[in-house]
Amino acid sequence: MEQPLPQIPAAFIDPRGGNVAEVQALLQEGLDLLLKLMSEATGRSPLPPLELDLKAIATLPADPQTDWLSNLESLCHASMNAAHPGYMGHMDSLPTTVSIIGDLLVAALNNNLLSVEMSPVFSRLEALLLAEVAGLFSLGPQGGGLLTSGGTLANLAALTAARNRAFPDALTKGMMGMGRPVILASELVHTSIHKAAMILGLGTEAVIALKTDERGQVDLNDLQNQLKTARAQGQTPFALVGIAGTTVTGNIDPLGAMGAIAHDHGLWFHIDAAYGGALVFSEAQKHRLEGIEQADSITFNPQKWLYVAKTCAMVLFRAFDRLPEQIQIPAPYMDHAPDCPNLGEISIQGTRHADILKLWLSFQHLGRSAYGALIDRSYDLTGYFLDHIAQRPDLTLATIPDMNILCFRATPAHLPPTAWDDWNRQLQQFLTAQGDFFLSLPRYQGNLWLKAVLLNPYTERSHLDHLFAQIDQFTTQNKKPHS
Repeated sequence: MEQPLPQIPAAFIDPRGGNVAEVQALLQEGLDLLLKLMSEATGRSPLPPLELDLKAIATLPADPQTDWLSNLESLCHASMNAAHPGYMGHMDSLPTTVSIIGDLLVAALNNNLLSVEMSPVFSRLEALLLAEVAGLFSLGPQGGGLLTSGGTLANLAALTAARNRAFPDALTKGMMGMGRPVILASELVHTSIHKAAMILGLGTEAVIALKTDERGQVDLNDLQNQLKTARAQGQTPFALVGIAGTTVTGNIDPLGAMGAIAHDHGLWFHIDAAYGGALVFSEAQKHRLEGIEQADSITFNPQKWLYVAKTCAMVLFRAFDRLPEQIQIPAPYMDHAPDCPNLGEISIQGTRHADILKLWLSFQHLGRSAYGALIDRSYDLTGYFLDHIAQRPDLTLATIPDMNILCFRATPAHLPPTAWDDWNRQLQQFLTAQGDFFLSLPRYQGNLWLKAVLLNPYTERSHLDHLFAQIDQFTTQNKKPHS
């Protein structure tokens, strides 16, 4: 006798259309919760305190539960609230509406971008659309790329290709006997570069830190000196990493000059433009990326300044057509199409989510012009934020920003510098406790700083006025003469 299906209404969407009403009711409950959460986001703290009893919820019940919707709402209310205009701590913002729709649809279709036969439309769409994006960065006729689950994997993929180009036997025989390969990168480079070096078997010490100047940009003289020193010590530099948007201060390295040096020394030039790559969409600001066209590879995360729902990151290659010889491990159980590679074979990932749909939808719905306007608006807010800092002698900028990332700290004259870290920590906690603002507290040059990322399209000048009013309030309440 055939075993019957579990009698759980709407457990699956019946492909024969047998439970449309039940599924529609379930989806409507989810949609109602989504709209309530997002449209009432200003009523919740940007970073709510964790007051939820997660141990009571994190269970594996033997039978279906009836209170899951209530628990779901509790989980959502306790989550980071990046939709709040006062959420400024990191490079997160509310996603485009169509990227939410895209995620819903691809979750239902459940295609796997490992191979073309498992995702015949989305594989081809990804290859074609990322070739267009590579064109925006002027990577040439063979430019193309892959979507990845975050910038860490994008940087890993780029450096894997770089290593295997410099050491072709590494693909099959590993790095035994390959000498001492090293990567040169800013002292402010994202930790994912060190993680990539570790995974590639080079070790984190294979990342040679380059000094930066007062603008947070790589010192070109130190770059030249470090190249000479590395070779004199028997090391083999094979890659140089430039940054278009440092994580803490939002600065851009001198990409043009670094690209020229990389070319002169036969180095793979990788640019981590996870955040700053979005500037290519702004006619007024894209000049800041001058030199990016020299890159061999670029990391760019639309999940940041293009507002696409996570995850949506990419790695672009100048010679995408040569990627198979640098990284491909064929899957013999998969068919191959003549017009599109199996993207999972030339990616760090095997199973791959169809992130391309929400990216494509966002481009279609907003267009390049709207993205440019959003970026330009961020620069307007940045200027207004800088004006507020300039009016307060007790606030100090870490660097002059190249983008909409403001790294600053309170340096109250009535306290010794040794007390400033604690003051800034208390100030951050005060702002969060008020329920209006969340600024992160990164460590930069050995000290704690406040960081604001002016990313949310609903953040207005009035919000910044309120933020600095709260900073002034904290200063007034806590200022005591130093004895």
